[in-house]
Amino acid sequence: MAYLDLDNMFPAPARNRVAQAEAAAALPGFSALEWSVIALAKNDSLASLATPGRMSRALGSVFGLSTASRLADPKLEALRRLSVHAWRRGFALPMAEINRFVAAGFVEAQIETLVTSITGQRIGTKGRWA
Repeated sequence: MAYLDLDNMFPAPARNRVAQAEAAAALPGFSALEWSVIALAKNDSLASLATPGRMSRALGSVFGLSTASRLADPKLEALRRLSVHAWRRGFALPMAEINRFVAAGFVEAQIETLVTSITGQRIGTKGRWA
């Protein structure tokens, strides 16, 4: 019995395949710790990104209300902040957060990976339950 590969009927020349393999290997990703920060940011609100004022801290200590803690690592905090915006607004990210993300040591291509994975998860979950 013969097999006909319909997906690759007209394969690219060998030099293009090598370039495609190199591009696929260079795709930016995140470590397991960074993915866990992205997942945890789903539960944070945009208000968690603001610095609490004196009155907010005083009332919080009196009534036992706590504010969301920032992450100790500045790189992970930049990732958390951008992830919160991505979870809440999708591709509409503030330029200040993008600059903070890049200044923390990430590359701009990781922004696309981040937002695409988050919006894909949001669309996937809405589609299942709607």
